[in-house]
Amino acid sequence: MKEAQKLVVVTGGSKGIGRAVVRRFLQAGHPVATCARSAPDLDHLAAECAVDFPLAPLHTHAADLAEAAGCARFAAFVLALAPPVTVLVNNAGAFLPGRLQDEPADGSQLRQMLAVNLLSAYDVTLPLLPGLIARGTGHIFNVCSTASLTAYPNGGSYGIAKHALYGFTRNLREELKGQGVRVTAVLPGATFTDSWAGAGLPAERFIGADDVAEAVFGAYALSASAVVEELLIRPQLGDI
Repeated sequence: MKEAQKLVVVTGGSKGIGRAVVRRFLQAGHPVATCARSAPDLDHLAAECAVDFPLAPLHTHAADLAEAAGCARFAAFVLALAPPVTVLVNNAGAFLPGRLQDEPADGSQLRQMLAVNLLSAYDVTLPLLPGLIARGTGHIFNVCSTASLTAYPNGGSYGIAKHALYGFTRNLREELKGQGVRVTAVLPGATFTDSWAGAGLPAERFIGADDVAEAVFGAYALSASAVVEELLIRPQLGDI
């Protein structure tokens, strides 16, 4: 089977880094399956990509991956598609800044951050793993953050969740490296997406989402005998 006939799966693909990754793989001729919470946003993405990449199909599914049931429905949607999965990009996430001492005492903010930033990746990955392992090939990218490596004063529960996602990625890498499945932690700094809307900073202080997508595609395009374990990307002028 030709490589371009194998399926690329991107969670949170309607905006930001996810959208850029979707478009980069479609540009290369790969069919892509993606999800987001907003059906209208997905419809807009599908219409745009049908014009820009008419030969590469985009499959969309509205799902809230902060809920285990939403992850299960999306994984079932992916598995029902004809092409086998060759790439999984766990990009879905959310950012809530603030200090731990100011968060609700019931722990709801930590649970919310873990659900969307960690458990969504876990719950989508596990149903797709058997196929990747059986075929002895594939590539999993988990979009972490520089906050996965460095604690920030206003990182709060977001920082905890991103540290946990990085730990999940490293464990997965150790488990799968002998089974032909590559695993990469993507660690971008401040990226020009909706999360930074209203920050009042010039665009050149940020990484472009297209740059992150190009780095992901470049890591994927290496031969099967090589793996980029971590993609650490920062703005040229440093962290914000």
